Formats: sequence, structure tokens, C-alpha cells
Amino acid sequence: MQTFFSYVILGLSLSIPIGPINAAQLDKGIHQGFFHSWLVGVGGMFADVIFMLLIYFGVAPFLTTPFVKTFLWVFGCFILLYIGIESLTKAKSTLSNTSNVESTSKFNSFGTGFIIAISNPISIIFWLGIYGSVLAKTTETSTNSQLLIYSGGIFLGIILWDIFMASVATSFRKFFHSKALYWISIIAGIVLIGFGIFFGYEAFRAIQYILF
Repeated sequence: MQTFFSYVILGLSLSIPIGPINAAQLDKGIHQGFFHSWLVGVGGMFADVIFMLLIYFGVAPFLTTPFVKTFLWVFGCFILLYIGIESLTKAKSTLSNTSNVESTSKFNSFGTGFIIAISNPISIIFWLGIYGSVLAKTTETSTNSQLLIYSGGIFLGIILWDIFMASVATSFRKFFHSKALYWISIIAGIVLIGFGIFFGYEAFRAIQYILF
């Protein structure tokens, strides 16, 4: 049980660093409420499941090839820039409290988290390092069922953080003045655009590497 909780802590620690998923959750929570914010996290977690399965079956190294990484950098750049700009344009709605919880479908919120996570080459490399080491450690001393339990512990930690982030974002929506929500939405948009620019820069470097 102690080992299981250590993997729950690992899942929490993997989720805590601020990234595009957290920024998107914050934006969705302000404009659409708790469930939409949580679904962004679930979408990102679904992408994590895919990464872990690919690592388990030994397919993940294909995703780190220069061509695939370049495609993901470019795709992620456009997605993050689009979501970031959308966040900036929607920010004014918080001043008049006109944002509508049902203005975005639940599938759209889930898809936002999934696309952000699945198009992030850093996530692929990150999971290769983290989950790859978990596999190497547990396969030596543990059974497949124990590996499944430990993997479940990692995802329990991620789920707990997603719920926490969605709750925080919804608390902003309920308790903060509209002017504060406006600036939080602006900051979330700027963070997303910043990640988009970073992805674009990495795509440019990857293209240079391929061509030259």
C-alpha cells in the first residue's frame, strides 16, 4: 500500500508543474465551469494513457523521430495559438458576466485537453523517461498485475490534480470579481500563446535540423 501511494504522489508531482493543460483548465473553468475544466484534464489524461500504452508495447520511440516530432511541434503550435487567442477574445465576456456554461460542448472541452497533450513532444519524451523507468524498475521485481496497480496509482494522482485544478478555476468564477476574472483569463491566454510560440520555435529548429 505504501508503494501504491508513492505512485499516487508521483502522479500528483507530474501534474503540478504549470503547462498548457493547466492554463487551458483555468480558462475553461472561468468561462464554462467545473465540468468543462475537468474534462480538459481528462482529455489530457487520455493522451497520457496512449503514451503509456505505446511505451509499454515499445512503439513510443517512433514518436521521437525527427519527422514526427516536427509535425507535432507544428500542430501543437497552431492549436495553442488558437486556444490562447480565443481566451483573449473571450476575456471581455467576464466583465459583463455573459459567459455561458453551455456555450462549448463537453466533447470540445475533452478534445481540447487531448489535442494539447497528444501534440506535445515534450510529453512523449517526458513519459518515455518517467514511465520507462517505472517499467524498468517494476518488471524486475513485480508482476504485471502489480505494474497495472502502480500505473493506476500514477493516474489516480493525475485525476486528483485535475479535480483540484477544476475546483480552483471554478472558485475563481464564483468568488472573484469580474475584473479579476478578466485578468486571469488574459494571463491564461498569454500563457497558452507563450507555449504556442515555444512550440513554433522548436518546430523551426526541427525543420532546420531536417533540411540542413
